[in-house]
Amino acid sequence: MDRLSIEVGRVVQSRQGRDEGRCFVIIEVIDDQYVLMADGLTRKLDHLKKKKIKHLHPKPVLVPGIAQERSGNRLLDSDIRKSLQDAGLEIDQPLCKEG
Repeated sequence: MDRLSIEVGRVVQSRQGRDEGRCFVIIEVIDDQYVLMADGLTRKLDHLKKKKIKHLHPKPVLVPGIAQERSGNRLLDSDIRKSLQDAGLEIDQPLCKEG
């Protein structure tokens, strides 16, 4: 079985941490260990989540045009939420702040 690549626009599911089980879209690949990602709800474009690749499970869903829209400042949090919902991935309510 081919392994899915980690690339901009790939939908991934978190396997570790307090966001375990949540789906995100990769917005930027930092290096071979880290990515920046958002879900448009708990992690928005103005506060991206930095996560190790080894803690992610890539899904066979690729959101086209993320890099072009972000470079042109046309990417919105609502676009990310809609992409995840269109892919049939459940968007939960924001996580509670513990504290």
